[in-house]
Amino acid sequence: MSSKAALVFRVAAVAEALSWAGLLVGMFLKYAVKLGEGGVPVLGMVHGVVFVLYVLVSLSVAKPLGWRPKTLILALLSSIPPLFTWLFEAWALRNGKLDGPQRLSHGGVGLFVKTPETAAA
Repeated sequence: MSSKAALVFRVAAVAEALSWAGLLVGMFLKYAVKLGEGGVPVLGMVHGVVFVLYVLVSLSVAKPLGWRPKTLILALLSSIPPLFTWLFEAWALRNGKLDGPQRLSHGGVGLFVKTPETAAA
């Protein structure tokens, strides 16, 4: 169960970061290059929808992944600065926050977790 929650969160985090990047490019084209709207209305709406989706996904996967309140708050705060959701996702993966509490008995991503089997190798 936690691996599905981790996958959904990772997709939402990267999508939110990419929508932020698209909106920034559109705003650059509109205000710096003066190319008209530059897609800002559409990109702004897309980013708004993906932002809300990221917040809802973060709130819904916190329990299955066994996040403490501090981790959840960091996940939510990372949605404010551009591209920070991608950085949070990489940090969470590296620190085992996407493995869930049952990572060893029920699977999970477990990429950077040392188990007795891997420590002996």
